Amino acid sequence: MFNPRRRIAAIHDLSGIGKVSLTVAIPILASMGFQVCPLPTAVLSSNTEIPGFQLVDLTSHMRDFINHWKAMQMEFSAIYSGFLGSPDQIEIVTEFIDDFRRSPQLVVVDPVLGDDGSLYHSMNGQMVEEMKKLITHANVITPNLTEACALLDLPYQPEMSEKQLCRVLKDLCSHGPTISMITNARIPGNLKQTFVYAYNAGDKKFWKVSCDYVPAQYPGTGDTFTSVITGCLLQGDSLPIALDRAVQFISTAIRATYGYGYDNRHGILIEKVLPNLNAPFTPGCFELLNGEES
Repeated sequence: MFNPRRRIAAIHDLSGIGKVSLTVAIPILASMGFQVCPLPTAVLSSNTEIPGFQLVDLTSHMRDFINHWKAMQMEFSAIYSGFLGSPDQIEIVTEFIDDFRRSPQLVVVDPVLGDDGSLYHSMNGQMVEEMKKLITHANVITPNLTEACALLDLPYQPEMSEKQLCRVLKDLCSHGPTISMITNARIPGNLKQTFVYAYNAGDKKFWKVSCDYVPAQYPGTGDTFTSVITGCLLQGDSLPIALDRAVQFISTAIRATYGYGYDNRHGILIEKVLPNLNAPFTPGCFELLNGEES
C-alpha cells in the first residue's frame, strides 16, 4: 500500500545562498514525493565557495534534536547524510543510523572529503578514518574518485581504466555497503566525456553511465546526484535506471544553467528542471559491464 508519509532524514548543512546540501536535497526529494526531515549540521550565510561566508556550527544541538525525534517515535524510510564537518558529527550520524535503523531501510552516505586529487581544506586524515567507519553502516555510498581513493588508501589517479575502477568499486563494497558508486570518473584517451560507475554486490553487476563534458564547474552537483539517486532507489527504480536518471537530470540542469550570465559559485539552477524528475523515464546510456573479466 502507498505510504503518504515516506520520510527521509537528510543530515546536511544549510546554506542561505548557493544550491548545495539541503537547498538541493529538499526540493529534489520533495519533488519526487518524499517528506524530507532535515537534521542540519550547520547553517551558513552562503556555500563555502563564496568568500566571507558566515557559519553557525550546530554540532552541540544535534543530539537534542535527535532526542526529540526519538520521543516522537519518528520512523524514516531512508537516512541520507552528506557533508559532515567534524569527527563529532560523524559519530552523531553513526549513532543516528544505529538508533533509527529498521528493516527495510535505505541508508545513503555521500562521503564528502575532497575532489580533484585533494582533500577539502576542512578535511584531514582523522576525518578520512572516521568516514571509513561511517560507510560500513551504509547501504549505498557515492564518493567521487578522490574520495574513493582516500577511503581505500590508494594513490589518486585522475584517470583510471575500467578494470581499475571496477576493482575500486568492489573494494568499497567489501567494507559494508551493498552498492558503491564513483562519480566524475575519467577514462584514459577520452576527454570529451565523464562517467559514473557503480557496483551492486547483491547481484555482482557493474554499471556505467556516460555524459558529455561541459566546460563549467558548479558546487552542489554531487549533492544533486546523490539526492536523485536516493529518491530513485526509494521509488523502486533499478540501479541502472537510477544512475541514468541522475546523470540525465544533472546534465540537463548544467546545460540550463550554462546559458545564463550567472555566477557559477551559486550552483546549478535546479528549479529550471525539477519537473523532469516526474517525467516518464527515457533510457539514456547506461551500460552493463563485464567487470569480472575487464
